[in-house]
Amino acid sequence: MKKEQVINCQFSFWYPLFKSQTIRSIVLPLPQNVKDYLLDDGTLVVSGREDLPTHSQEENDGDNDETEEIQWSDDENTTTLTAPEFPEFALKVEEAISSLGGSVFPKLNWSAPRDAYWIAMNSSLKCKCLSDIFLLFKSSDFITRDLTQPFIHCNDDSPDPSLQYELILRKWCELIPGAEFRCFVKENKLIAISQRDYTQYYEHISKQKEEICRCIQKFFRKHIQYKFFDEDFVFDVYRDSMGRVWIIDFNPFGEVTDSLLYTWEELRSGNSLKNDQTEGAAMEQDCPLFRCTNSNLTVQPSPYLSYRLPKDFVDLSTGEDVHKLIDLLKLKRNEQDDEES
Repeated sequence: MKKEQVINCQFSFWYPLFKSQTIRSIVLPLPQNVKDYLLDDGTLVVSGREDLPTHSQEENDGDNDETEEIQWSDDENTTTLTAPEFPEFALKVEEAISSLGGSVFPKLNWSAPRDAYWIAMNSSLKCKCLSDIFLLFKSSDFITRDLTQPFIHCNDDSPDPSLQYELILRKWCELIPGAEFRCFVKENKLIAISQRDYTQYYEHISKQKEEICRCIQKFFRKHIQYKFFDEDFVFDVYRDSMGRVWIIDFNPFGEVTDSLLYTWEELRSGNSLKNDQTEGAAMEQDCPLFRCTNSNLTVQPSPYLSYRLPKDFVDLSTGEDVHKLIDLLKLKRNEQDDEES
């Protein structure tokens, strides 16, 4: 994977070219002070939050009991954390959100904060104000990776290109996870399609996979093939209830992009893809391989769930940190010895 491929997958690069085939969006330059705030590794204090309105407690059904007064601390030693404010940027974001219908899906040049949805009050990436966006961004490892290591998997030794970071605001649409698909293109040929939400079983996908495959292939040939900047790339699409296909995003062809139901080894070599092509005997010979979750028995937990837990817990559960596992076993053994004694 080359750095140029990563650059070409930035939202602001491909959006003007495919604007009529994707969701309406607005691109705003990200000021340096906002970037610094997002990378600030301190206590999470969300900027852009509006003051909460004060509410007077009303009497309920003639209940004249006096309400308990809340005593606030006036200790001079108490430190009040305040977030920096960005009035000009906040105004632009507010205007953009309003023009997009009042609710947006936020992302940076490449990534959306999908790993941080759990921290939002609505457990969603649906944002209505700047504070909603900041909360998700400051809690997301995906966003941090965009800001600090955008070329981490690139194998060329050329200097890192200069980047202009941007806040992408996309009009909020209620998308059904079972209608999203990831498509892999090699040498301008669509070679494979994967169910996007591979952790769940969707009966309609299994029943309609040949039709879905042909529909996406037709869309690719008409709107994308030979029009994107590279020969090798990945793109995500959404197929609505009317059978129309919409572009969701473009990603580099490499490890930085989740290969879902494939491995990058087989996508690069193409050998196993050719062997599996017999699965689609009913499909056209030139149709890409299509994979989906075929049974409830193969349903898995969401890969984003691990981001809710402390990293130590995740390492222990997956066995990735041997030393932590040994320490845990020693601790358990000591507890057992104490109980026996």
